[in-house]
Amino acid sequence: MRDADAAALAKGGRTNFFGFVLRLVARLPFLYVAGRWYGPEAVGRFAFAVLVIELVAQLATLGLKRGLAEQLSAPGADHRMVVWDGMFVAFLASAAGSTFLFLLPQVMFPAGDVAGADRWMALLVFAIAGTEIALAACAYRFDIGATVRARAVVEPWVISAAAAGFWYVSVRDGLMLSYATAMIAAFLTALVPMIGHYGAPRGWQPHPATLIRVARRNAPLAAADAIEWGTRRLDLFILGQFTSPAIYGIYYMAQQVASLPQKLKTSFEPILGPVITRNLAENRLGAVAAQVSQVGFWIIAAQAGVALALGIPGEAVMGLVGPEFVSGTGALAFLLAAEVVAATAVVSEAALVYVARHRNLLISLATLALQAVLSVGLILLAQSMGLHPIYYAGAVALALMLALGFASLVKARLLSRILGAPVNSLRWALFWATGGAAVLGWGATQLPEWAELLIGVPVILGIYAWLIWTRGFGPADRALFRKHSDAAAPATQA
Repeated sequence: MRDADAAALAKGGRTNFFGFVLRLVARLPFLYVAGRWYGPEAVGRFAFAVLVIELVAQLATLGLKRGLAEQLSAPGADHRMVVWDGMFVAFLASAAGSTFLFLLPQVMFPAGDVAGADRWMALLVFAIAGTEIALAACAYRFDIGATVRARAVVEPWVISAAAAGFWYVSVRDGLMLSYATAMIAAFLTALVPMIGHYGAPRGWQPHPATLIRVARRNAPLAAADAIEWGTRRLDLFILGQFTSPAIYGIYYMAQQVASLPQKLKTSFEPILGPVITRNLAENRLGAVAAQVSQVGFWIIAAQAGVALALGIPGEAVMGLVGPEFVSGTGALAFLLAAEVVAATAVVSEAALVYVARHRNLLISLATLALQAVLSVGLILLAQSMGLHPIYYAGAVALALMLALGFASLVKARLLSRILGAPVNSLRWALFWATGGAAVLGWGATQLPEWAELLIGVPVILGIYAWLIWTRGFGPADRALFRKHSDAAAPATQA
């Protein structure tokens, strides 16, 4: 791996880890307010609406979240024109999607209780899609700070503060209004640095032929993004067909807690994409394999530690959100495990979308189909056994974990074969660290709930981090925590 590439990945990793900590701290107040003040039913209604809005916004990006780096890396590309062309394409797609939702708000609110500002929530598609394009453009210039500010500072803090404020206005609409405020604030936060890097659209004119070419070229990327997004929402959709809003709300809150470590992996995508595209352009396939393996290990190591810290004292963690949510602890455990096993698939896909986009798409489709079959099958099994509907939540979470494990295995093997180099993010140190943390974590669960959280969580993270650092991290890994280092040193496989 070249010094410049390793340094860029390490710098991005440091920035993103800082951003993750900020997001973790900021997101917890929202979970507390939503769970304790609004309750499971209001959370369930809000969750389904957000599910639909974000799906439409994901489609509206037309794959440019990752495809923009490839467009900008093309020889002779006018970066300002490419960025504003991408923003305009996303704007047109957002207009179509938001119009559909505005005219049919029952898609967002299937219970049929559409009133007040509900219909206007459709316009958030513009803000969400625009934010993705703007942050992708900033990432190409290695400006990961823009992502941290938008996603880890502005978005979570605004939604937390707004949820508390809007509760006094309307318990029914408060969560949706706070979400709208956060999405608009994040968009403005992302747009300002993008304009700083590429300039305002003065003198820019849309080029229909270019725009059509961009849309056609990115169709497989758009589909892959939508499918990857769908694997994280299909569980919610299927569960919504079998349970009440209250059960749905409990599962949603478990998913929100579990999504905290997910941000560690998604935050690496902006910096990994530009590095991979540059090496592919120079036919440095071995370097790409090394980068995917390196970043994959960083992500798995961090996610496993967070998953253990949140999962072992799971009842206490869910109890913080509200006593009604403790029954979602089993689902939380499967969801946290799913985030760990999914890491290899995500980093492998970061390269596959450029070297085997159609085969990657087929694997993603197979993953989605497997998840759907497993989810419905496990729910029907739980029904036949006469289990309480809360077990349906655990069923869809288990199905998600199994499907993502399948995707990780298949995508890593495909990428390794294409690059002609091994792609492996697992190291024995992960098992040593997990075992040590699990033993201490079991001891922590014997403490009172307050001590389980205040003492147990730091102890679990501490022993896990010490074992990973001493047994798993080589010179290249430790470059992640040093501003000036020999980042080119080879990673140690423990």
